[in-house]
Amino acid sequence: MLVYPPHGSLAKLLLGSVVAAPAPSPSRSARGQRQRPLALIQGSLSARKVERSAPWLASLHRVADGSLLGLGLAVVGLSALTLHWQSQWTRSYQNLESSQLLEHRLQESTAVLEQHHLGVAHKPGRLVPTSSEKLIYVPAPSAQPPASIITLLAGVSPRQILAGY
Repeated sequence: MLVYPPHGSLAKLLLGSVVAAPAPSPSRSARGQRQRPLALIQGSLSARKVERSAPWLASLHRVADGSLLGLGLAVVGLSALTLHWQSQWTRSYQNLESSQLLEHRLQESTAVLEQHHLGVAHKPGRLVPTSSEKLIYVPAPSAQPPASIITLLAGVSPRQILAGY
C-alpha cells in the first residue's frame, strides 16, 4: 500500500496544532491616535475626571452650567412676554384705529344732518352749531314690526344732500 504525503492548503494545518485565540488588537498608542477626536470631546465633557483632579473647578463648572440654564430660561420667558405684549399692543392699536374711524363717521354724519337742517329751516342764523359735548344720547327704541319698503321710500327726499359744510 502506498502512503502519500499530505499536500494542499490544509496540509500544514493538519500537521501542526490548531489553537483558538482572539485576533491581535492594535497597540494602545495606535488606538488613541485613531479615536483622538472622540477622546478629546469625551475628555472635555467628563466631569468625574475634573472633579477628581480639582474639586473647586468642578463646582465652578456646575455653577456656570446652572447660571447658563437659568439665563436660557429667562430669555425664553422674556421672549414669550414680549410676544404677548406685542399682540396686546396690536389689538389695542386696532381698537384705536376703529374708534377713530367711528369718530370720523360721526362727525361726517353730524355735518350732513346740520346741512340738511340748515337747508330745511331757510334761516341758518337761528340754528346753533353742534359739538360732540352737546350731543344727547337717546335709548334705542323698542322692537317694532318692520315697516314696509313703500313707507320707507316715501320718507326719502329726492333732493341730494351734499356732504360737508
